[in-house]
Amino acid sequence: MNRIYPFSHSPIDCYFNPSPRDFVIEEIPLYAPSGEGEHCLIYIRKKGLSTFELLSLLASILGCKAYEIGYAGLKDKAATTYQYISIHRSLLPKLENAASILQERQVKILNIAKHHNKLRIGHLKGNRFFVRLKKCTPLHAQKLHCTLSVLTQSGFPNYFGKQRFGRDGRNFEEGKTLAKMANKSRNKKLDQFLISAYQSYLFNMWLACRVQLSQMVHFLPPSEALKALKNAELEALKALSSHCDTKRVQALQAQKQHFVLLEGDVMGHYPFGKLFINDDTKSACERFMQRDIAPMGALSGKKLTPSSALSLVCEKPYLDVLARSVGSRRYAWVWAEDIEGEYIAQKAHFELRFSLPKGAYGTIFLEALLGIG
Repeated sequence: MNRIYPFSHSPIDCYFNPSPRDFVIEEIPLYAPSGEGEHCLIYIRKKGLSTFELLSLLASILGCKAYEIGYAGLKDKAATTYQYISIHRSLLPKLENAASILQERQVKILNIAKHHNKLRIGHLKGNRFFVRLKKCTPLHAQKLHCTLSVLTQSGFPNYFGKQRFGRDGRNFEEGKTLAKMANKSRNKKLDQFLISAYQSYLFNMWLACRVQLSQMVHFLPPSEALKALKNAELEALKALSSHCDTKRVQALQAQKQHFVLLEGDVMGHYPFGKLFINDDTKSACERFMQRDIAPMGALSGKKLTPSSALSLVCEKPYLDVLARSVGSRRYAWVWAEDIEGEYIAQKAHFELRFSLPKGAYGTIFLEALLGIG
């Protein structure tokens, strides 16, 4: 599954090893605890544990089911991560008595506060990242600063990271099978995770197709772009070629942003808000470049907000009406914020800090930065 990036810089050959020392993720909460209620919001630091492993550990300590513990999002295993979970307040004494067990597993409770409701998936604003790149020369550092300036303005494709697809990268195949089954298994959470891997796979394939389309129209003359579409290996691009002529390709080339918009794209107010269909591409491009709106790709399901026109032609090969998923939309393009980069010459390290909206992967930002898609 290739992730394609629309940037022209050559790869920057720094070394990144995801580890608790060199990769830190801090959850940015959507709201502050209310200070009262039946639940407790607990701020936790963990090292070397996935979120699912953390939930399993806590469930065994608390004597409850893992699904009774609330969380806002999944965090990487090979990292130091700070995130919120929620439990019913009746379970708090058991948690407070388990400090030594948690310490052995490199888990530390940093804060506890009462709250009205259980924490739900998606109840976060975003994440703050720290990344340490190694074996970085002065030339690498110069390239990194230049590329960071580009990414700050342009944004980058919002692919799902490889963490989504399991160790062998094939979780989506099992998810595809599960999605078609009418019967539910006993492990609902695992089923949902595998089905979401299949949705993520389809999304990534579509997004790579759209990035490839953008490259064709930006880097080739109109006649060559048309020829490339007709001879493309991807079914979606071939299908699009029958709806394009020189005039339409020229109109696409007039767009200044890295990700070319199509008539009928589903757009979303950025970084959150209502969805609408692009029926005025010139206006949509202006708003896209101002970060007011962004295109949205499909997470396939029965009640997915449909695209139309040219957008649907390109998206259709990557849609699957999943029997066990409602369907939703995900931003195809996002921007990093609060970017800081510091070169430490004596150690040949480059320390990078940045924030991303919820659902965006820090490792994908690194791929775009380093040119290693």
